[in-house]
Amino acid sequence: MDPDNTTVPGDQPMEEEMYSSWALLIFMTLLMGALWTSYFLQLRKIRAVHETVISIMAGMIVGLVIKLAPGTIIQGMVKFKEGVFFNLLLPPIILNSGYELKRRNFFLNFGTILIFAMVGTFICAIVTGVLTFIYALINPEGLNISFLDSMIYGSILSATDPVTILAIFNQLHVDPQLFSIISGESLLNDAVAIVLSDTLRHFRGQELHAVNILKGIGLFLGVFWASTLIGIVCGVLVALIMKFSQLHKFPNIEACFVLLMAYSSYFFSNAIQMSGIVTLLFTGITLKHYAYDNLSLKSKRATKSMCQILSQLSENFIFIYLGVNLFTQDDLDYKPLFIIITLAFICIARYASVAPLSILINAVCRALGNPEQLPRNHQIMLFWAGLRGAVAFALASGITGESAPAMRTTILAVVVLTVLLFGGTTSRMLQILDIKTGVAEPDESGSEDEEGEEDGRTGNYQRVNNFEPSTQRKRQFDENDVSIGGLLSGPLGEPIIEDRAPHWFVSFDEKWLKPALTKKHVQRNQSLAEYWKEKRRKMERANRNMLDGIRSFPFDEDQSDAVTLNSVKATTSRPSYNNRNSPKIVVGSGRMFGRSPTHESDEEV
Repeated sequence: MDPDNTTVPGDQPMEEEMYSSWALLIFMTLLMGALWTSYFLQLRKIRAVHETVISIMAGMIVGLVIKLAPGTIIQGMVKFKEGVFFNLLLPPIILNSGYELKRRNFFLNFGTILIFAMVGTFICAIVTGVLTFIYALINPEGLNISFLDSMIYGSILSATDPVTILAIFNQLHVDPQLFSIISGESLLNDAVAIVLSDTLRHFRGQELHAVNILKGIGLFLGVFWASTLIGIVCGVLVALIMKFSQLHKFPNIEACFVLLMAYSSYFFSNAIQMSGIVTLLFTGITLKHYAYDNLSLKSKRATKSMCQILSQLSENFIFIYLGVNLFTQDDLDYKPLFIIITLAFICIARYASVAPLSILINAVCRALGNPEQLPRNHQIMLFWAGLRGAVAFALASGITGESAPAMRTTILAVVVLTVLLFGGTTSRMLQILDIKTGVAEPDESGSEDEEGEEDGRTGNYQRVNNFEPSTQRKRQFDENDVSIGGLLSGPLGEPIIEDRAPHWFVSFDEKWLKPALTKKHVQRNQSLAEYWKEKRRKMERANRNMLDGIRSFPFDEDQSDAVTLNSVKATTSRPSYNNRNSPKIVVGSGRMFGRSPTHESDEEV
């Protein structure tokens, strides 16, 4: 607490504890209100407004009341603190994102995600920084911003954080490919923006020339990939500890150890000046892929539940935090024109990164003979998902210079406006762009144990609350997956195309890495590809047996177009079916169990 904000005589500890309790009570009350709002919106199936939008508006109202109230002690206690955000609020969100990541879609689209997260972030930072510097040269509101500060400002505003959009996507089960690209880009984009802004700060006071630019690019790439390696190593280390220890006998200790190791990787990476976000993300991915199978059933449930609960609490708390600080933050310097211009700048920069990169990615897909990965409606949704979040405002605390208060205030205002404007209209944009929703994905948990843990009522509730008509869901499922009905719909005996060979890393992972890092008694689910391959083998075998049996039938000369029971000369003792009044069963001509052709004698009757 700042001395300037203290009005308690003698700064007595008891008085300070009382005011801190009031400040925490305000946050807890707002947080409970946000969760209750989330319950009400989901119960009523209201998707036009999301809980995060309401959280940030409630925080703004409470922040205005605190600002207008006499005294400044509580105002000083609820103001935004960078350490609280990066050390307490951000890690649960990143860990849960990695732990619950749809790994299959993430790595299938990893190239696209990496292009948008790295190249797209560079484009956004450069465009926003250059436009800001030009605006500062015009100087309509008395701003004095150097070129380097403009580029730092642009790199900070290039951090997208579409928490609201991704939450709506998750509720509506939006197209998995689009969901994976937006979520993956947002996760890596935050890390890229942090590393980029820190890299630019290292060159403060130095000349801008080619050597420094190349040095900065090398530093950025080194930090990113080193952070990725640290995360993978930490995840593998936990998997080995779980494999060769007997922690599964003590589930509480086991679950605590897994979460503490994950958080330790984040703090270790930050301590050696790497990117903790990238490290924690890949730690979560590696933990779920390898260490998860070594955990006891109770620990599996506990780790998943704890990650989800902490992530939801952190997300709602962050938006409340931002709303409150819109009025209670120190050194607020509102420049209305600069706020509007910056909002326009980030829209221009977002379009300049999404449109050219999407065209490039689609051109590469066409050249390789693959369908276009980003149709027009997905490109527009990618642009719409470029709203800014708390990461941008947290990074703004490092801005220095004469116009630093105006820049920090503008970033905070832009974050709030983009959440309200873009996040609040996501559901409507999904309808306008006709993006597929209600698409169910196979579970990637990797273990059968936790599949039966859910109560039957929960599964029914989820199916009932899926807003999409069953016919549309069935059509989308038939388009994306091979079903038994689809396999039986073709002509009898048509050869079934085998699955393409799996990716080399998948084969290497299943053959070497999984056995080395997981316990031998672990029973993993059969993969979807293996399941359908086995089904196809069985059906091919049944089809061959049926065809062999049909070919072995002796046919009557007068009925070469069909095989009837009359034309089959049974080798065993069977009743005769030569009676004209007896029913005849025809196999062939695309029919089964139909009537045999009518004889001439029948027509004369």
